[in-house]
This record gives sequence, structure tokens and C-alpha cells, in this order.
Amino acid sequence: MSASQFDLRDKVAVISGCNTGLGQGMALALAEAGCHILGVNYSEPKDTKAQVESLDRGFVNIHADLRKTDAIKEIVETAVNHFGQIDILVNNAGIIKRNDAYDFTEEEWDDVLNINLRTLFFMAQAVARQYRKQGNGGKIINVASMLSYQGGVRVPSYTASKSGVMGLTRALANEWAADGINVNAIAPGYMATNNTEQLRKDPDRSQELLGRIPAGRWGTPNDMKGPIVFLASQASDYVNGFTLAVDGGWLAR
Repeated sequence: MSASQFDLRDKVAVISGCNTGLGQGMALALAEAGCHILGVNYSEPKDTKAQVESLDRGFVNIHADLRKTDAIKEIVETAVNHFGQIDILVNNAGIIKRNDAYDFTEEEWDDVLNINLRTLFFMAQAVARQYRKQGNGGKIINVASMLSYQGGVRVPSYTASKSGVMGLTRALANEWAADGINVNAIAPGYMATNNTEQLRKDPDRSQELLGRIPAGRWGTPNDMKGPIVFLASQASDYVNGFTLAVDGGWLAR
């Protein structure tokens, strides 16, 4: 296999939630492979912008509250106006709320489902429509979770949303593959990010989790680099509707 199949030179990637953590790691991986980046963030991604631009790639940011879909039209138009096209969408933005299911509120439910699933779908829809206009297909990569496969504890809305992401990834792949649009997902395992901070600060729970991970460690943003470039590149052109677990072997245990 030629390394050129992983070459993303002058491709344009839209990625939500890339100011820190896994999103930042994926944005940098795509930039290292050649992409220009349009980030969609609630917080200013100054560090991500600086690192992408240090690679001589373009970076544009759209500030958006993804609990709502209001900014989607602007996101697509800005990417096309600034870079001329969109080639890759990474639906990474997401939040988690922890509470006993007995006490879970409508606000906790709605905030998580709106960002993690509702806006994810409408972002994918808008970008897929742009791909059809461009006529060259494109890549959509959703970020799922270990809780796409499992129930979890005290995170009912997160589990529901990430189970939905896996199902939606399959559904969209079924409809859009004929247009040359690949829709896949990455399911990160237990990663050292803001979402797992509470777990990592609990010595007993942290040790319990690490004891089940065959790799024996928490994942890092660097662990997402290979999978995201693969799914964004020509190398994955016949991969569609699949959720790739990047979990240190968690699901195999």
C-alpha cells in the first residue's frame, strides 16, 4: 500500500470541539496529514489554531453553542467561502452529565442529546448536501463511545446519545454510500480528558477501570491520530457504517 493513500494534502476538514483533548488531537493529526481546518468551538481554540498554523495549514474558527443548530449554515458557508470546499467532517463535540437516573432532569437530558446527537445529525446532513453539490463524495466521522456498546452508570443521557451515534452512523452510511459519502465513527475508550476527570480522581474507580484495560493505561489524544487519518483518507474508501473502537482492548476483555 502506498503512503499516498493517507495523504490529505489540501483537503478541508470541519471538526467540532477541537479546542482541547481528543478533538485537538484529531485536528492536529488531520493538519499533519495535510488538511486545512475549520474548527467549531464554544471556547476559543487558541492553542489548536497556533499548532495547526505552525504546520503551514489554514485554521478558521466558528464560535457556536451546539446545543442549537443555528450556526450550521454559517459553518458550511464559511468553510466553502474560505477554503473552497469541504472534504471531511468530524462530529466530535459532546458533553456528559452525571446524575442518578432517579434524579436526572429534563435539562440534563436535553443538553446532552442536543449536542451529542441532534446537532450531530444536522451537521452531517448539511455537509452531506454540500458533498452532493461538489460531486466528489466525502468523509463523515462521528465520535461515539464505549457507552455506544455498554450501559454505563449515572449517565443515562450520554449512553442514549452515544448509542444513537452508532445507530445513526449505520443509517446514514446506508443512504449516502451511493453518493460516495463514507460515514463511520470512532469509539474512544477511557481517555485522559475532561470527560473522565471525575473518574480519574477517584482512586478506587480509576484502578478498577485500568485493571480491565489490557493496555494498562488511559488513552491519550495521540492514540486517536492514526484512526482519524485512516477514516478521513482514501485508504478507507470501502469502509462504511463502521464504528472503530480505540480502547486499548477494553471491549475484548
